[in-house]
Amino acid sequence: MLEVDEDGKRKMPKVAKVKNKMPAPVQITAEQLLREAKERELELVPPPPKQKISDPDELAAYKMRKRKASEDNIRKNRTVMINWIKYAQWEDSQQEVQRARSVWERALDVDHRNITIWLKYAEMEMRNRQINHARNIWDRALTILPRANQFWYKYTYMEEMLGNIAGCRQVFERWMEWEPDEQAWHSYINFELRYKELDRARVIYERFVLVHPEVKNWIKYAKFEEKNSYISSARRVYERAIEFFGEDNIDERLVVAFAKFEEGQKEHERARLIYKYALDHLPKDSCQEIYKHYTVHEKKFGSRAAIEDVIVSKRRFKYEEEVKTNPYNYDAWFDYLRLLEADGNTEQIRETYERAIANVPPSKEKRHWRRYIYLWINYAVYEELENDDPDKVREVFKACLDVIPHKTFTFAKIWLLFAQFEIRQKSLQGARRVMYAELETILGDIDRAEAIYELAINQQQLDMPEVLWKSYIDFQIEQEEFDKVRNLYRRLLQRTKHVKVWISFGQFEKTTGEENCIEKARTVYKEANNAMKSAGEKEERLMLLESWQEFEEDNGDEETRKHVDKLMPQKIKKRRKIQTEDGSDAGWEEYHDYIFPDEEASQPNLKLLAMAKKWKQQMEDDEES
Repeated sequence: MLEVDEDGKRKMPKVAKVKNKMPAPVQITAEQLLREAKERELELVPPPPKQKISDPDELAAYKMRKRKASEDNIRKNRTVMINWIKYAQWEDSQQEVQRARSVWERALDVDHRNITIWLKYAEMEMRNRQINHARNIWDRALTILPRANQFWYKYTYMEEMLGNIAGCRQVFERWMEWEPDEQAWHSYINFELRYKELDRARVIYERFVLVHPEVKNWIKYAKFEEKNSYISSARRVYERAIEFFGEDNIDERLVVAFAKFEEGQKEHERARLIYKYALDHLPKDSCQEIYKHYTVHEKKFGSRAAIEDVIVSKRRFKYEEEVKTNPYNYDAWFDYLRLLEADGNTEQIRETYERAIANVPPSKEKRHWRRYIYLWINYAVYEELENDDPDKVREVFKACLDVIPHKTFTFAKIWLLFAQFEIRQKSLQGARRVMYAELETILGDIDRAEAIYELAINQQQLDMPEVLWKSYIDFQIEQEEFDKVRNLYRRLLQRTKHVKVWISFGQFEKTTGEENCIEKARTVYKEANNAMKSAGEKEERLMLLESWQEFEEDNGDEETRKHVDKLMPQKIKKRRKIQTEDGSDAGWEEYHDYIFPDEEASQPNLKLLAMAKKWKQQMEDDEES
């Protein structure tokens, strides 16, 4: 409380000083408080006082009060079923069965689809040994609610407990006409098995697998036959299941169960055939478990060859998945085909080759076709070496040539291999049709080959003219017709001034071995330098000078090397404006340019730029020092 001083003013009381601030030895927690309250029963509610009834009049008055209270509760809300249930159960507890039945019937009039009401009504009759009344209630309930499985279970259980096996079977048959769920069928089967009625159980299983045609139910049927030592019947069930589902819908669980059944009967060859059949007919993505069990089976009972066959099958499955995921993965096709070729199944190998070559690259760029073309080459080689089928090889080459877009690019290798194949078949006329010039070179008919080359290079449109010119030049070099080679280079330079042609020309002059060949090569380089200068091709000119520099390093003297070094350009960094397609500015970009010595006179700012660069370097050196 607040204290009052002498002047009548209130003041706060003094705070007592705590002498010992150590924690108490016994800590008081909320749990401790609750435990003490429970131990002392502080909130114990006393039970209602017991009412003793001493005479019939008092009992009648008590019953009247209870019935009046129950009727009032029902009158307030007829749809609250718990009030009806309590009322009927109370009447039952008072041995007033007729009154209880009346309450149950009134409740059913209110809600005849309430499962709880029917169940408790029937249980009351069963408890009071009123069997026929209970049967009538079950029949009425099943007529109204045939899909309520609780009624069927209770009804069959009651009949079986009474020993009325025929009546119980009749109830089960009525139930099965509604084609209930799987558990109901299992209950019926287990009922028959409890009384050793195997034939009846088998008939039920036959109906069951047709109503619920699932793999697990067929397996249960087969295991039922196996458990009762009907091995032939179990095998027939598995075979019927395989036929029932067919190749399109067969499940790996059924295959594994069938194979394990045969394995348990020591029929290892049958089990092996089942596994192989499944692997050949099932989709590859649903064979994981089959591969696993097949491998275990072969490790336990198979030979070395059988185990290797399983491993090959696994690898085949892996490659199938890869090519299915990405059909343009040609490396996976190569690995897959090598695996099949080692196995030696010709039809399967041919089918796989056809599947592989059907995946034509969608792009028209040659670099995307290089791996693909080797599929055709390997196909032709396989047909020629392994199958010795020249007609098939010829068909493969022709199909390959039809696929290649020759207007965009071609593959000289295919033409060469086709021509060489025709030579091996001693079909010179056919080989000439494939590749005239190459063939005549091999046969030594120089005049014919030269005439064909001339005819070819004079064509206005060629798919790959550089290949043809190179082949012609190489052909003349092989014949040591150097003057004709020089003439070809001059004719080619009239068509194109490409730097690679000049470099090739210079290297040819160096390798002729003639007198003054080095001087002739140097002359070609000089002429090429002038041509590149006139064309204004700076990067190509740099490539030429680098090739010339290498030439002089190997074949020149000090003076010629210095001469070429003086021709080398200076590399500088420049900026230029970038414009988009619509003509708007998109900023600036840096690029490298080359200033050749003979161009410095036309670059008045170059010397000033060099001096500024030198001054900047000098200033940086002074700051560092």
